[in-house]
Amino acid sequence: MLRKTSLLIAFIAFSLQLFAQKKDDILGKWVNPSGEGQIEIYKRGEKFFGKLVWIKEPNDEKGKPKTDDKNPNESLRNKPVLGLEILKNFEFDGGKWQDGTIYDPKSGKTYSCKLTLKEPNQLSIRGFIGVSLIGRTEVWKRIK
Repeated sequence: MLRKTSLLIAFIAFSLQLFAQKKDDILGKWVNPSGEGQIEIYKRGEKFFGKLVWIKEPNDEKGKPKTDDKNPNESLRNKPVLGLEILKNFEFDGGKWQDGTIYDPKSGKTYSCKLTLKEPNQLSIRGFIGVSLIGRTEVWKRIK
């Protein structure tokens, strides 16, 4: 019985190490669920950010680059959507990245956000207003 308990404890400890996340594990390129955009997550200092590095339809109906026309800040509405920083100021806190924001260029709204790796190639993005219970979750997939 003691041997089985010891083996179980060793297995649990080993499993936790396999799933333990390091702060730089989210770095790289990710695609959103609709496949419309690819986001590169990078680090500046000790914080994490993400920008749109590819969008399915980069140009408007006139053939010009799409701009951030829904931005509440009028002076930023002429900025191209491609290259736009949509994830800002995330800090790693032992298994999740939190205290950051996500910007939705389709609506011009910014939400509080937390990021969690579900597995090495799946990133759960939880955008919310106020508390995390009131929000929406998407799962992005890593681009190899």
